[in-house]
Amino acid sequence: MPEYVLSLECDERRGIVHSLTGALLDHGGDIRELKQFDDALSRRFFLRVEFELEPEALEDLRAEIERLGADLDAKWNLWPKGEKRRVLVMVSKFEHCLNDLLFRARIGELPVDIAAVVSNHPDHRELVEWHHVPFFRIPVTPETKPEAEGKLLDLVDRFEIDLVVLARYMQVLSDDLARELTGKAINIHHSFLPSFKGAKPYHQAYERGVKTVGATAHFVNSELDEGPIIAQAVTEVDHAFGPQDLVAAGRDTECKALSNAVKWHCEGRVFLNGKRTVVLR
Repeated sequence: MPEYVLSLECDERRGIVHSLTGALLDHGGDIRELKQFDDALSRRFFLRVEFELEPEALEDLRAEIERLGADLDAKWNLWPKGEKRRVLVMVSKFEHCLNDLLFRARIGELPVDIAAVVSNHPDHRELVEWHHVPFFRIPVTPETKPEAEGKLLDLVDRFEIDLVVLARYMQVLSDDLARELTGKAINIHHSFLPSFKGAKPYHQAYERGVKTVGATAHFVNSELDEGPIIAQAVTEVDHAFGPQDLVAAGRDTECKALSNAVKWHCEGRVFLNGKRTVVLR
């Protein structure tokens, strides 16, 4: 039978799981995976369930979930498992995260359709077009930033984008654009922030003799590199690692953290919970 995914969040109350699983049972659904989390501090409930269902029962089940969702004042979504999300990737001159996402999407490891790539530099056009993905160069200066961001939003609408991924895009988004993309844009940065800000963070880390290299993938918000964290990756290093060795190790952690965040988000496993996230994986 076809498989579907239901995600739901609402205020805590008794009987939520009972009601939802009962609805699935009544309509012939067979649960394959169910994960939930009750946040004792925010008093919010989060649930994600994968299930099999005969296609002819889907609309009746959807109507039942809609009724339950209204009663719970819940945010919910129901979609076919494996349905690909439409993604727009933004990149500057560092191409490792872009290349990793293109490859993982190409082999089916990520449930995404990379619909377009936007860059403020022309460097990666050949790589992107080799993957048969449209490439758009949108230069950015302080004077043209509002116009450039307007062009970006036009592309988001034109390609019906579900998620924007900043794959080492080295331009700060305006507060207005960050608000526009709330919950729909993911960024990657090295986890040395805020310890090693500015230019050449890995060289700064080398001078301090760091023993781990890490990266953090997070939702974009109006606070630079401080949005709700989705995924992190770390790797151990030691005194034998020179600056370029740290850069290489950092590339690997950035790719891994970003691809995990994109995968979990597009599978409906990530929920915003105030300034934090809940990731049901």
